[in-house]
Amino acid sequence: MKIGRYAYAAAILAALLLVFGIWNPFPNQARGDAPVPPKFRVDTSWPKPLPAPGGHQWVTGEVGGSCVDSHDHIFTVNRGFMKGGLVAQDGDTSIPSPPIIEYDPNGNVVNTWGDPAQNPDGTNAVMPNGIHGCFVDHQDNVWIAGNADGVVQKWTHDGKTMLLQIGTKGKCDWPANNNACGNSGNDSNANKSHTLLNEPADIAVDPENGDVYIADGYGNHRIVVFDKDGVYLRQWGSPGSGPGQFGAADGGHPHCVVLGKDGLIYTCDRGQNRIEVFDRQGDLKRIIPVNPPSPFDRSTLRACDIDFSPDNDQTFLYDADLGSDKVWIMNRALGSILDGLGNAGHNAGEFIFPHTVTVDSKGNLYVAETINGRRIQKFVQQSRQP
Repeated sequence: MKIGRYAYAAAILAALLLVFGIWNPFPNQARGDAPVPPKFRVDTSWPKPLPAPGGHQWVTGEVGGSCVDSHDHIFTVNRGFMKGGLVAQDGDTSIPSPPIIEYDPNGNVVNTWGDPAQNPDGTNAVMPNGIHGCFVDHQDNVWIAGNADGVVQKWTHDGKTMLLQIGTKGKCDWPANNNACGNSGNDSNANKSHTLLNEPADIAVDPENGDVYIADGYGNHRIVVFDKDGVYLRQWGSPGSGPGQFGAADGGHPHCVVLGKDGLIYTCDRGQNRIEVFDRQGDLKRIIPVNPPSPFDRSTLRACDIDFSPDNDQTFLYDADLGSDKVWIMNRALGSILDGLGNAGHNAGEFIFPHTVTVDSKGNLYVAETINGRRIQKFVQQSRQP
């Protein structure tokens, strides 16, 4: 009888250790044979100072997204041009940068574009309101979204021509709200339009067929897929806390959508501290919790944006943890946190609201900050992936 009780107690203890991540039943896989995470150093010379036309230097305002093209040029989408986009001291000494800035690998500004003009009501005439999200596709076209609007736009690399717009500016998928934009919460009549979006957060394009995956996440709570011509194909996700759902609260759920080399779709349910992974048809394959231990006292927004290391196996997953002012280096296959970089602060290598993370072909990281951070930093990889 004692042996039975001991065995039962041991089984309960093992289960608890497994749940809380203290014990791993595959020690060789997770520890002994685990890949060594790369090390990074912040490049304090990147980017170079922004232009100063007429003696007034550009400032970006909040950086709402970042992405990389086939030449390792980094694009940022910047909110300084928006109504209220500059803080008081910016307006005294500086002027807002163009909405889109393209940097070369050395941090030089090589191109800028985007129409900063505003309508009388303060909304933007051409660019998405609340410009947010950035993706460069396999043809080097640039895609942007707006988390205060209802559109995703596709532009030529030089920004001279808009090639496609999905959705309608100023009109969102929320019939009960007179199609105004905003968080539709648990409204069962929202989250389902085949033509309208509601405050989309991010975009990814499948290089095989041009399908467009949109994280329709600030107003709606879904991943919605369109073909290369902008025709609706399918969607998945609903507001809630269950598997395959996204948080109903405001704040971008889903907040990111990224296509892995494994053929799966990685999405950020940042309000519920998890990465949900689906196949291309929307079947849930796994959930990766992002729940680092104390002393980080903010408990939400820990899965804000992700990207992968550039090796064929995409060994490492990088997670921008806005809630903890960190970027976590994770084992993609196991979903475990291996290391992290950054701490809260304004010095080089520190973060205030790290919003997006982007990886170039050499494995360098670019971390864009929003709200009070308002910049992008480059972290040079010091060691190579396996």
